[in-house]
Amino acid sequence: MPANLLIVESPSKAKTLQKYLGKDFQILASYGHVRGLVRKDGSVDTEHDFKMKYQVIDKNKKHVDAICDAVKQADHVYLASDPDREGEAISWHILEILKGKKLLTPEKTFKRVVFHEITESAVKQAVANPRDIDNNLVNAQQARSALDYLVGFNLSPLLWRKVRSGLSAGRVQSPALRLICEREIEIRAFQTREYWTVHLDSHKGRQKFGAKLTEWQGKKLDQFDIPNDAAQADIVKGLAGQDARVTRVEKKKKSRSPAAPFTTSTLQQEGVRKLGMTTDRVMRTAQQLYEGINVGGETVGLITYMRTDAVALSNEALADIREYIGSNFDKDYLPSAPVVYKNKSKNAQEAHEAVRPTAIGRTPESIKTFLSPDQFKLYQMIWKRTLACQMAPAKFDTVGVDIAVGEGVFRASGQTLVFPGFIAVYQEDADDVEPDEEDEARLPALEEGEALPIDKVFGEQHYTQPPPRYSEASLVKALEEFGIGRPSTYASIIKTLKDREYVDLDKKRFIPTDTGEVVNKFLTEHFTQYVDYNFTAKMEDRLDEISNGSREWVPVLDEFWKRFYDTVVEKQGLSRKEVTQEELDEDCPKCGNKLAIRLGKRGRFIGCTTYPECDYTRNLNDDAATAPLEPEVVEGRSCPECGSVLHIKQGRYGKFIGCSAYPKCKHIEPLEPPKDTGVECPQCQKGTLREKKSRYGKLFYSCSTYPKCNYATWDPPIAEACPQCKWPVLTIKTTKRRGVEKKCPQKECGWSEVIEPPAPKE
Repeated sequence: MPANLLIVESPSKAKTLQKYLGKDFQILASYGHVRGLVRKDGSVDTEHDFKMKYQVIDKNKKHVDAICDAVKQADHVYLASDPDREGEAISWHILEILKGKKLLTPEKTFKRVVFHEITESAVKQAVANPRDIDNNLVNAQQARSALDYLVGFNLSPLLWRKVRSGLSAGRVQSPALRLICEREIEIRAFQTREYWTVHLDSHKGRQKFGAKLTEWQGKKLDQFDIPNDAAQADIVKGLAGQDARVTRVEKKKKSRSPAAPFTTSTLQQEGVRKLGMTTDRVMRTAQQLYEGINVGGETVGLITYMRTDAVALSNEALADIREYIGSNFDKDYLPSAPVVYKNKSKNAQEAHEAVRPTAIGRTPESIKTFLSPDQFKLYQMIWKRTLACQMAPAKFDTVGVDIAVGEGVFRASGQTLVFPGFIAVYQEDADDVEPDEEDEARLPALEEGEALPIDKVFGEQHYTQPPPRYSEASLVKALEEFGIGRPSTYASIIKTLKDREYVDLDKKRFIPTDTGEVVNKFLTEHFTQYVDYNFTAKMEDRLDEISNGSREWVPVLDEFWKRFYDTVVEKQGLSRKEVTQEELDEDCPKCGNKLAIRLGKRGRFIGCTTYPECDYTRNLNDDAATAPLEPEVVEGRSCPECGSVLHIKQGRYGKFIGCSAYPKCKHIEPLEPPKDTGVECPQCQKGTLREKKSRYGKLFYSCSTYPKCNYATWDPPIAEACPQCKWPVLTIKTTKRRGVEKKCPQKECGWSEVIEPPAPKE
């Protein structure tokens, strides 16, 4: 057995490192976290300095056992988990497990090694310069875990009792939900306002150009100074028959500098904007590039560590980038000195470098055949951004021309790209930015005093627009600006909001669900301090101070817990009605009592406050005058569960049939019976597989006896047995790559047969 044992988080990383370190090292993976808080109340002892009860994670027990067995044989143990707080904590947890098993013996050495890129030189240098565990980083991570646990285990049960079971609240996810809900409130409250602009079309020679009215009768025009059609018509009439003359020509030179190299946050934002990925997909793909890809027989980490707040680049990387620019571009593209970027983050101590390629000479095209489409697109974006950040600024010639027409002054602006600089490689995208007319506009050469022809003078109508809903990119940007969470947690925050069904996506924009709005209302009204953006940001600052040793972790938790616990106890007395219902100033047309906005399983609706005595309901957006007092009865049928009358009801996802005895009987069924394929269910052999739609509109096929039998498949079934495993049903799958094929739905079998090849590419 080798005398040296090196422990990493990922098995794919282990394969890469084995090649660099050779036979003298045994390399094992912990497969991520090895211990977690016991998932029950009392795992953080608030009475005794927040002592925590940990247990080995079930799915990783075999990996922990393998590590323990290897430690017995090794002389030197190197803990090489990821170079951040979580990674530091994982190494500490491994040591604690070994201590519990009495394997920390004096004759063995246990050291921590950290590398921010998986290249041979970086790995060997890290192993040659090990250090001890950084307890400040461990304490910061323990404090974060304790905070999240205390919030989750106290707020979530309160939500179950006051709103609905299965919900959750989190120290960081709840302020993120608040951002989305507050933006939706702004949009609903927004009052559209009309305004007009007046434009002049002219030309010189064959070149046409336009100008916008900026002054009228000696007054500079503001946005709403031309409020309606009549006002613009008066101005256009007043300009009729007038001559146009250039009164001023202003020429300037402008430059635009490249964006800084990627941090975790900006990488996620650009991955969403440019590549159409989710933040979660960006981070998973970046992890693969960091851990190592086999490129032509050599497994190598392609990028530096992707969880970082820093924009700095190492001197070696800067030298390589500048050499590449000098060799592949004209001399004007290389600045006289390296470009240095300042970090906007107050606490970027967790990472030494920005996200960059480990070797700038490894161009995206040179390794394209070894990468998946996602890996190639993300690597190409990182490579281009890193290269561009050390290139010369782009240079523009800009011109602004004032044109006098009667009592009006029109402004024409344009710019010409003189030198592309970094734009030749990469430009940063932005969210929700109106295109700048100057970017593309070009003006002919004009001189002061020159007369111009008037081709057309016309007004253009506009309406103010509400603020846009958050996309994943703009939400990440907002979270960072408010200091909510850390960039490495943004992907998991967004995933949690989706998984809990607090938000929906419409055209890649976040809309809060009814449940999300009720949860947010409850938290903002009753736990105001804990979803306050400043409070959340200050807590992150304190965690950073713990990690750099300037603050102790137990007093931070103690200060938080005392106030938080008192608030939780105080809110126990709230009734569910107080939390989920919002009384309206409107009487029930059926019984005369007050109506309220209520929350049901399928969203919010308007119903009588005396329910179940009065069962009047209507949709939230229905007009009270047209809403029926009595529900529509399904003629000729009764409930198969209890025999009561069936009603046609309206839910969040459309109309459905439900029992009139609800909530005593909860029988529901679709309004239109699902299409029956006639294929016998292979699992229960009692029902047949029926075509249904998921909540997102995707077709799937499930057993007609559901919920007694839960068998389902996404692909259309056929009544043919698999020739390999004899499973009684096959499915038909159609893809662009393989065409139409029969497939066995059993994953462990994997049999397939192409029955119609894909269409040839044009």
